Amino acid sequence: MSLSIQGKTAIVTGAANGLGLAIARHFIDRGANVMFADIDEARLEAEIGDEAKGEGPLRMFAGDLCQKLTISNLLSATMDAFGRIDILVNAARQIALSDPLSPDSDNVEALFKQNVMTGLRLSQQVARRMIAHAEGDASEAPGGVIVNVTSTTARQSTPDLLGFSLASAGVEQMTRGLALSLAPKGIRVNAVAVGSVLTSTLQAQLKQQPELRSQILAGTPLGRIAPAAEVAETVQYLASDASAFMTGQVLRLDGGRGLLDAVASAAH
Repeated sequence: MSLSIQGKTAIVTGAANGLGLAIARHFIDRGANVMFADIDEARLEAEIGDEAKGEGPLRMFAGDLCQKLTISNLLSATMDAFGRIDILVNAARQIALSDPLSPDSDNVEALFKQNVMTGLRLSQQVARRMIAHAEGDASEAPGGVIVNVTSTTARQSTPDLLGFSLASAGVEQMTRGLALSLAPKGIRVNAVAVGSVLTSTLQAQLKQQPELRSQILAGTPLGRIAPAAEVAETVQYLASDASAFMTGQVLRLDGGRGLLDAVASAAH
């Protein structure tokens, strides 16, 4: 099977910065057509504004995907530009601290809406387009790929990340549920759960808290922080035919951190 995504059309959310931008850029470099989607129009314009003009493989869409109409507009814009949707990467993630003992500041509802419900609603609408496209073309085999980007906090207990952890766990269950529902249509749904990745956000944190780097490295058996490119390559694998018999899986890209959690649990 091939890792190629040449000629495929992908929507990547959260594509104005961080992992979303790295994944979208990686897909462009590998020959895909990509719709860069994000709520931050100014940042999108700054990153790819000039490239998104014309008839090339890159387009951008700015809007709040928590809104149903915005999702419809995104799909219409992608179909108008490229005529099809083969891949959806839900890479938009909101991270916020929680007070686990305060229902007024635990951020659970807001993080569920942004990290779970938005990805779910978008996935449902994209899947419908994928199915309709295959049914409208007798020569087209049913299929399509959805990849969710989530966090290893789904399986870790971190009190001040209560809301984010619950939302991340929700994304994992969403991945499995959609995978079962869409498998008869040939649509695969998988996820990547990432640990510490050297995005612009983490780089800023490391400048403010230099001691954080040693803490991260001490908790990572491979002893390094992953560059965003490694996450992008893993997402490409899940989006390609190389993973054609894989669905409903959550790949942990954490440098072995989960192994330490397992050892600690066993010790107790």
